Amino acid sequence: MKIIKTAIAGTLESGDVQIMISPNEEIGLEINLNSIVKAQFGNAIMATVMDVLKGYDIDKATVQIQDKGAFDCVIRSRMQTAVCRASGNLFDWKRVE
Repeated sequence: MKIIKTAIAGTLESGDVQIMISPNEEIGLEINLNSIVKAQFGNAIMATVMDVLKGYDIDKATVQIQDKGAFDCVIRSRMQTAVCRASGNLFDWKRVE
């Protein structure tokens, strides 16, 4: 899937995460994480983000993550929403387990 425009999903409320994804043809994949729990859960957050990007076969994008202590399921759903919005595709409900 190709990222064709900038898209945002989520909020800056406590317990949520805001994710902005943009096209990045020059560098490839760039991920910036700002989290109140980065020391404890930064690796887990990055693993979830990478898992979603890999699942959609995305290797050229800039992802800005502003985490306010969101659970993994929230991060995953916000990532999926941002990817679908940025690619211009509808969410494929058949992919949901």
